[in-house]
Amino acid sequence: MNNPREIIIAIDAMGGDLAPSAVINGAFQASKKIPKIKFIFFGNKMKITSLLKKKNLLNISEIVHTNQIITNDVKPTDALKKFRKSSMFQAIDSVKSGVSNAIVSGGNTGALMVISTVLMKTINGINRPAIATMFPTKKSETVMLDLGANVDCDEKNFLDFAIMGKVFSKTVLGIKKPKIGLLNIGSEILKGSEVVQLAAKRLSKEKNIDFHGFVEGNDIPMGIVDVVVTDGFTGNIALKIAEGTSELYTSYLKKTFNDNLYSKFAFIISLPVIKSLWNKVNPGKYNGAMFLGLNGIVVKSHGRSDADGFSNAISVAYDLCINNFNEKIISDIKKIFK
Repeated sequence: MNNPREIIIAIDAMGGDLAPSAVINGAFQASKKIPKIKFIFFGNKMKITSLLKKKNLLNISEIVHTNQIITNDVKPTDALKKFRKSSMFQAIDSVKSGVSNAIVSGGNTGALMVISTVLMKTINGINRPAIATMFPTKKSETVMLDLGANVDCDEKNFLDFAIMGKVFSKTVLGIKKPKIGLLNIGSEILKGSEVVQLAAKRLSKEKNIDFHGFVEGNDIPMGIVDVVVTDGFTGNIALKIAEGTSELYTSYLKKTFNDNLYSKFAFIISLPVIKSLWNKVNPGKYNGAMFLGLNGIVVKSHGRSDADGFSNAISVAYDLCINNFNEKIISDIKKIFK
């Protein structure tokens, strides 16, 4: 087996609530498990250098000093026009110019999407990019998209999402023939809006897509399908509910185990089981939402991510690069639209 090629990841070091420390620590963790990876950090050089020295990362890192930071309150259009010297803009531009293979940022999602789309453009055949991530399920993991990039969609958008979700599932999760489901308010054939109905008819006609049909929200954690396709409005709500539910049950567990001496003793006894459960449902493990459909690899880390979460986002970016993800999307588009 050939050794993997060197992959260079552009890092928006100033993006995220815990940046730059969580970003640098996450890069350190990623470097320990990924061969032949290098980083270009964009942001405050003095702060970044100090953190890199502590983690002994200077030998595989380059630093590009930037004076601007795109905070979460900056409008995407303003970010594009007024923040060209920001850590985010410069990191995206390094991918667009071919200096880096991918970018990872925990910063302003809207700004990241707008700047990436304008600089990189969408892949020929894809109308709009989509945000995708993985959900833990009873069987394994399920890819879901779109998660917020496109509030209003037509049947062509849903087809694009299905193509990109299929390739992502094959490339990252290793599923040979991903089963595609369209999120709806019911599994019955007559349920849903006119757009969802039209999308279902179009997907059912595509020979290169294994279309399961409609799925409901409670089907997602059951792993009924490998890819769940929906519009960005519905997908974002589903994602936030899943994250909120995870946090809710975590708080319930903490409160229950702190109620009295007996419950604290029960916690110690059950600690191995709890750790195993947490490893399966920990949101940080699934951190790293991909902007699919662009002429470049863009991965969005959760703004509140710690080092573990950011490390996982870097791993996702690396996997997409090393497996030639965009090239595979282009190949599938040609098969469908030839």
